This record gives sequence, C-alpha cells and structure tokens, in this order.
Amino acid sequence: MDVVPAQLEALAAIADHGTFEAAARALHVTPSAISQRIRALESEVGQVVVRRGSPCAPTPAGEVLVRLARQTRLLHDEVRDALVHGHHGVIDLPVAVNADSLATWFRGVLGEVAGWGEVALRLQVEDQAYSADLLRNGEVLAAVTSVPVAVQGCSVERIGTLRYVPAATPEVAARWRRGRGPDWAAMPMVVFNEKDALQHDLLAARGVAEPPVVHRVPTSADFLEAVCLGLGWGMIPQPQLTPLLETGRLVPLGSRLHVDVPLHWQRWRLDSPTLDRLTDVVRSAAEMPSRR
Repeated sequence: MDVVPAQLEALAAIADHGTFEAAARALHVTPSAISQRIRALESEVGQVVVRRGSPCAPTPAGEVLVRLARQTRLLHDEVRDALVHGHHGVIDLPVAVNADSLATWFRGVLGEVAGWGEVALRLQVEDQAYSADLLRNGEVLAAVTSVPVAVQGCSVERIGTLRYVPAATPEVAARWRRGRGPDWAAMPMVVFNEKDALQHDLLAARGVAEPPVVHRVPTSADFLEAVCLGLGWGMIPQPQLTPLLETGRLVPLGSRLHVDVPLHWQRWRLDSPTLDRLTDVVRSAAEMPSRR
C-alpha cells in the first residue's frame, strides 16, 4: 500500500472540519482536489474511508488512517523545524481533557505551553471516561482519561486523582434536610451532561433513585455557578469547592461523602520531542497539591 501524505492530510482535514468544502478551505485547495485525493486514497486501500453525510466522518478504516495522518503530521513538523534553518512553523497538538481538569489543575499546562510559541494546542473537552475513544479514532494524540488500560499504540500512566464532593448552598441544604442528612430523593440535582454519572453513582450507592428535578448545565464554570445560585446540589471538584467552603457560599452534604476519580495520561508511542515535552508538563501540573 502506497499512501500519499497529501491524501492523508485531506482525510484528516475532513475529520476536523466535517465537509469537503471546509477541508478544502483549510488546506487552501479546491473541493475537487480534496475529492480526488480521497478517491485515490480509497482506491489505494480498497475501502471507503469517509462517510459522505452532514457532517462527513471517517469510517473505521478511515479512523486508522486519521491516526496515521496526525502522527505523520507531528513528526513531519518536528523534522522540518529541526532541519530548515530559521523556519518557525507551527506544530499542531490535538489533546483531549475533561472539563473539570481543564478548569482546575490543567490550567498549569496552559500556562507552560503559552511560552512555547511554536505549538498550537488544540483541546477537545470530553468526559474522562470517554476521552480514550478520541485516541482510538485518531482525533487526538494524547488524553487525560480515567481509563487505566492503554489504547493500542499508546502508553498510559497514572497522574493523580480528582476528588468530587457533594455540595449545595446552605439554603438548599437546609430546605431539603431530612433528619440528620439530606433528602436525596427529593432535593433538586445538577448534572453536567448526559455522560455525567457522578451524581447518579452517589445516589445509587445510597439506594436512592433520581430526584424529580434534574438540571443540566454543560460547562464546568456554569455548573459550579448553578450550584452556587441554589439551582440544586452537585458533585464539585475539591479544588473549586475549598474556597467556597471557606467563605460559606457552599456546604458539603455529608461530612465524609466524596468520589475519587483516578486520572491517567495516555499518549501515542511516538518518538516526538513535543509530545515528550507536553507529557513532562502534564506530570508536573498533575502533581500540584489540592486535587485531593
């Protein structure tokens, strides 16, 4: 099989932008050129690599080639910068991270990468239980994930734990108190999105079904603010919760209730100085105190 880099580049652009036309704009070519490259690639591999639709998406065979395209792009960009004197090209670095990590300890990573200049960090926000899927289908080169088993072709290492504590405003906690504890079956609840099982898992462990009122607030900052405004109770990352407990804006629901979510760093096994450098920064940021 003889795959041409320009064909892989076209496929990755379609995966990123969703249409042949948008991929053409990103690569500064015509849609016809994109179509020709994809047809040639499909002829070479003997399989359909793009599902034509709205949006377009790689097939399973196409996902394998997207992974190759991103790895090839990273290594090509690093070699170019090493060999071409005076060249200051940009290295694209797609990474997956969960929203709560991004709102807390991962900000240290952003601060470090801000000084690199030559790297474009392209983050995809995904729940830590699902971010490994982005590695499998080639959308990212590395990910913060709760999955401890390495995706094929990747390495994995434990980087820490993010502790979540059930909390609410003092007013909500008092209104929905039953005896010495919360009335879990009746107290309104806030969830992040349909993938967020933290609140439901806590209820299930206590033998309680979902309450009648469940609000959905799908950004980390707004989720926290919704709980602070009294919309309901929610599982709050401890780094965000600690200062709010100190000011009395929120109170914990139960003196010892918490859920610890293990965090792992998975990355493609590539001989890449940029990916090595990012891994070192992630390790350092994850070692910062206050996650637990």
